[in-house]
Amino acid sequence: MSGYLASPWPGEDGGPARLQSPRSGAGLALRAGETLGCVTRRTCLSTMTLLGAPGEVYLLTHSALRAHVGLPTSACVELIDPLNLKTRLRSPRLAGGPMWPGGMALHCNSGLYVVYGRHAHRLDRACAPLACCELPLDQPYNSFVILDNGLIVTKNLSQTCPARLTVLDPETLGRAAPDLNAPEPSVARLSAWGNTVYLVGVRTVYRYHWDDIAQRLLPDPEWRFDYIGSSAQSHGWDAVLDGQHAWFMDNGEHRYRYRMIGAGVCRSANRLIRVSMSDARDHLALPVSGLAGGSITNPPLIDLRRRIAVGYDSANRHLQAWRIDADAGLKPLWQRQPFGCASHMILYPDSGELVINDYRRHGEEVVVLDIASGLERGRVRSGGLMQGVVFPSPGWGRDVYWSSMGRLARVFVQ
Repeated sequence: MSGYLASPWPGEDGGPARLQSPRSGAGLALRAGETLGCVTRRTCLSTMTLLGAPGEVYLLTHSALRAHVGLPTSACVELIDPLNLKTRLRSPRLAGGPMWPGGMALHCNSGLYVVYGRHAHRLDRACAPLACCELPLDQPYNSFVILDNGLIVTKNLSQTCPARLTVLDPETLGRAAPDLNAPEPSVARLSAWGNTVYLVGVRTVYRYHWDDIAQRLLPDPEWRFDYIGSSAQSHGWDAVLDGQHAWFMDNGEHRYRYRMIGAGVCRSANRLIRVSMSDARDHLALPVSGLAGGSITNPPLIDLRRRIAVGYDSANRHLQAWRIDADAGLKPLWQRQPFGCASHMILYPDSGELVINDYRRHGEEVVVLDIASGLERGRVRSGGLMQGVVFPSPGWGRDVYWSSMGRLARVFVQ
């Protein structure tokens, strides 16, 4: 993660490997007698929060109504108060395009970068724009990764035309290499390990290495896995990279409007999929709940310290954990149902606390679970009426920030 700012949470999912764990700091450490409190504010479709220098919290939002009449939408970045969530500084409206939640990250050069719609932006830490570029395709670009060499890699979101990888120079936002078409479309966001990019296509997972001599991304012809095969599954979502394996879930096609419950399209069960990063012939796929119509819109979670994998079936309200054995096989550990999880998560490695959402009683609740046992440590209603499917982040103390479309919540220990 040397391309990112040295902060506890400089990019979505904590970094390009999507491990969803802070780089530094302690967990919530919920003790007996303590509960969770919540402060919320309404937002215009919040996507994520990031942490910069101590006390800095950045919020990314975007517009939506214009998309319903075929007009381009825009994004906005705010520096917010870490306690009451009020705006301290705000960017102007940032040029976007077709609507899809974008991405934001803090670069090791101290710059703040946003990809939204078909535009990439560089801002300073006071949210003032410094540079902007229009990306090649008139489609939404679903975020980006920063490689260890500092280059920014982004791609379009598509279910029909091939995904196109674009590499940007972080200083100028000009092209740092020729664009590269993938063999198939891709809906999932990119992941990266060092200077290697992982792309989950609609039926196959691929990877691309940055070549210093050629000064471009080159496909790895020896590493790919057709995870759909002869099955009736639909596309996978974002991959989690643990240094040995890539993990993701399939049946990503759904009918989400305000909740994922019952939104599955394929009649099959969704699966947790593991692919070795050293040999793609070493792979495993297991059903999460085994129930028909299973679906998700986000990645699983891998606890490296405890060797636990957590997957879920959002459409059927099922949460499942497995123990990862020495041969990277999976043995059921615990499950919770009904449990309405759909969002990206946070894992605190030191305390083993898993922060997750549960949609019930027509509203969203933020829940802290013990990842080893599945036991509940705390729960609070966030105020969101929609089931969140976007990105939380830790806070600077014993707190987390939870983005849920039209609302941002700060959940804290009290």
